[in-house]
Amino acid sequence: MIIPKNLLIVRTDRIGDVILSLPLAGIIKKHFPECRVTFLLKEYTKCLAEGNPFIDEILVLKESNGKILLDDNIDLISKHKFDSAVVVSPSFRTALLIFLSGIKFKIGTGYRWYSILFNKKIFEHRKYGGKHELEFNVNLLAPFGIKEAINFENVKFNFSAGVKNKALIEKIIKEDKISLRNPIIIIHPGSSGSAVDWPVYRFKQLINIILKELDTTVILTGNNSEKDLCEELRLSGEVKNFAGKFDLAELIALIDVCDIFISNSTGPIHIAAALGKYTIGFYPKIPACSPKRWGPYTKRRTIFTPLIECSNCTLKQCKKFNCMDSIKPEDVIAKIKNVGKSMLKEGGLNV
Repeated sequence: MIIPKNLLIVRTDRIGDVILSLPLAGIIKKHFPECRVTFLLKEYTKCLAEGNPFIDEILVLKESNGKILLDDNIDLISKHKFDSAVVVSPSFRTALLIFLSGIKFKIGTGYRWYSILFNKKIFEHRKYGGKHELEFNVNLLAPFGIKEAINFENVKFNFSAGVKNKALIEKIIKEDKISLRNPIIIIHPGSSGSAVDWPVYRFKQLINIILKELDTTVILTGNNSEKDLCEELRLSGEVKNFAGKFDLAELIALIDVCDIFISNSTGPIHIAAALGKYTIGFYPKIPACSPKRWGPYTKRRTIFTPLIECSNCTLKQCKKFNCMDSIKPEDVIAKIKNVGKSMLKEGGLNV
């Protein structure tokens, strides 16, 4: 068994991936309180780990035009003298830079052609979606003798919005005449191609029903490339289009003021779950991107999947038969109302 004293956790991919790796820090500290835990992240996801009480340091991956700079990163990592590294997001270049950085114990998947660069291998296939991404991540800690049975009840993300960004968001939404005393539903219709999406016209139908039947504010969020998509869904002045308006840290603070977060499979749904918000997600049945693998890791959620019965679902098949269209907005609004009734006791959603 390895006893880590100075550990590097490598997660150099996207928002949801990083969120689903954050619990590793707390788990490591639970078993090895004296271990120093450092995360290696991309610049744009750094804010996701800031403020986490179990993360001692954050290193930012050095890149140029999206390409990992091997020599610069090796210099960055080597000077920290890590004794162990867990490569949660494997790629050849991340595996290589860890291999060349002089770290004694290099933990990673055993199923890639470059897995020879790891000397402690975990043999689990993720592409079949046998368990949740977070559970796969926790299993990477096995070489440290850690066997955590993580679940919706005991997961701890240790994640919060910064005080400075909270104040900024409150100022902006008040200027936009949005009262924080009224319930807020955030709808995030894009997914950056990470899965098969619920059709845009279905989102329109859902928003129309919300406007007619609920006393709430609808806020649309997305990145710069999704501004037009969100503008298409701004069906009245009561719907606010904030797509592209905030950086990631500010988006976290915005999500923190909502009551319900609704989206396709995308990184911000994991932010909402980590903040304890009620999440409603639309997911295909494709094993590699199903809710079993990528759903928000929280008990405060409802997942909608296609009503079409199918076997051996694939991306091509899901798109061909337009399976996601079988999810009806009437079913979604019924769930929103049920959630709202339970929130009424806490002064939440009015239905």
